[in-house]
Amino acid sequence: MASDSQKNTLPIAAVFTNLFHNFPRLVLTNLLFAIPLSAFTALFWFLSTILPLSESQAPLIVLLTVIPVFPFYAGVVKVTAKMTIDDEKVPVFSNFFSAVKDNFLRFLVHGLFFYIIVVFSFVSISLYMRLIASNSVFIGPLIISILIMLFFIFMFFYIPAMTVTFDIPMRYIYKNSFLMSYGEIKNNIIGLLGVALLLVISTTFLIACHGSPVAVVVVTIVLLVLFIPAISAFIIHSAVYKRMYGMITDKSTQTQAVNAVITKMVETKNKRNPVEVKDEFMSSLKDFEVDESLSDDEYVYFNGKMMKKGVIMKLKREAERSSESHE
Repeated sequence: MASDSQKNTLPIAAVFTNLFHNFPRLVLTNLLFAIPLSAFTALFWFLSTILPLSESQAPLIVLLTVIPVFPFYAGVVKVTAKMTIDDEKVPVFSNFFSAVKDNFLRFLVHGLFFYIIVVFSFVSISLYMRLIASNSVFIGPLIISILIMLFFIFMFFYIPAMTVTFDIPMRYIYKNSFLMSYGEIKNNIIGLLGVALLLVISTTFLIACHGSPVAVVVVTIVLLVLFIPAISAFIIHSAVYKRMYGMITDKSTQTQAVNAVITKMVETKNKRNPVEVKDEFMSSLKDFEVDESLSDDEYVYFNGKMMKKGVIMKLKREAERSSESHE
């Protein structure tokens, strides 16, 4: 786990400290991932050149690379996720290859889903951008398409990490990731901004090439082979992984979340008796209906917080007992 020195520093400083501490292992992780990435990219690029495709169809064939490459991304996810919660040196080879082996089929499914999302986003956003030139009414659908794309991006902050970390059914992985995509919006935006910053820094290297095609290609390859995938994953997991891990493994986190809601209600309604505010909260909890078909490990939303069904049911029983004792 994180060392005392890291706990006593600002979060952003701790992230940079952890990044520099693990930088050689991140480069090694990226190199391992770059091997299948390069091989499959070359294969699908070759197919795009020999097949009778239009200019708009060829990129879609090259993009198919993400499907067979995604199982190897499992290795990147496991290594970088461990780095964000473990202060010790994370063994790269053992974690990388065990993650690929244990999650190969699941990540193929994730890769197919990711491919569909990317194609849908690319086609819809490109279409509406062209239509805006003739009619501004399409600004609305364009914004909706961008928001949907962001929503799916946030889902994929959690889907790979949840898959390599927990042995839970796929439907729970997608459902919990769906809930966290908007339930953890603050951390998701922080992760997105971190990746955006990495891309801006990478772009400056491309600008420094002064338009030389050869230099641009070389720099792009170096960035992809050595840095971008693993560091992007590290940034994302630094923003969301601890919170996700704690929410799924530590029930006390859910109780703390409920207490935080009560405290906030008291602060915002400070003219009222805190006991009355808490009683109102417990009353609303008692009346809250939970889908009985859900398992105890599935998440439900109550009063703006995402909590496991098992925790909600326990709190409901306590609320009901408290109500009975006052009657």
